[in-house]
Amino acid sequence: MTDDILLRNDTGAIATLTLNTPRSLNALSNDMLAALKAQFVSLAQDETIRVVILKGAGKVFCAGHDLKEMTAGRQAEDKGRAYFSDLFARCAEVMLMIRKLPQPVIAQAHGIATAAGCQLVATCDLAVAADDTRFGVNGVNIGLFCSTPMVALSRNVHAKQAFEMLTTGQFIHSDKAVSVGLINKSVPIEELDDTTMELAKLLASKLQAAVRLGKEGFYNQIEMPIEEAYAYTGTVMADNMMMRDTAEGVSAFLEKRKPDWHKE
Repeated sequence: MTDDILLRNDTGAIATLTLNTPRSLNALSNDMLAALKAQFVSLAQDETIRVVILKGAGKVFCAGHDLKEMTAGRQAEDKGRAYFSDLFARCAEVMLMIRKLPQPVIAQAHGIATAAGCQLVATCDLAVAADDTRFGVNGVNIGLFCSTPMVALSRNVHAKQAFEMLTTGQFIHSDKAVSVGLINKSVPIEELDDTTMELAKLLASKLQAAVRLGKEGFYNQIEMPIEEAYAYTGTVMADNMMMRDTAEGVSAFLEKRKPDWHKE
């Protein structure tokens, strides 16, 4: 694994990770999954970073798993099934790390985001895309149903739309990706960097203790029955209200002044 397979650039409190294997369309190879895992482990402990942007170098965001590696793994004597089980487990681990990161993660997509690349977009907390970006879970076109990408996709997109994408292998474009809930914004390619950074800076400007508490609470409650979710989030809000900086934020709002947050 080369040092530059995944680039990291910190701008103030915002970390940008760039998938940097454009010749393979930024495929989620074994090395790329390992590099992402290492960065997520580091970011989870980094209290100076408030927001993470995930983007791709070259012409596309990410074309999914590395099919050449997958073919080689299948051909390995008596190891094919074990290889694939391990691969998809490692990919799921990386996807879950995004969800568990304390910082919001924004996918910045362009070109195509297909199969596990589409899964990556769906997994991120927010997504901005160039208006000519295509999104797909196209494995069915080669006889491989995108079952693991389906997990993130079906938790973002309306059920019938997700099933249509999975069973037809057809792409959707950015405007439809917005309408079905896969991404937040679609903008001209020349505005993509600035729009994503503007969103990141807005998130970074908020009280980070509240954002981190809120992200964890959001994903915990979304899988709960509604009565359990209300009980759980009531305790989360009570904890939030007991924070010194939250009390200061409320006072500042009532007094029409800027809050004096101790740790910001």
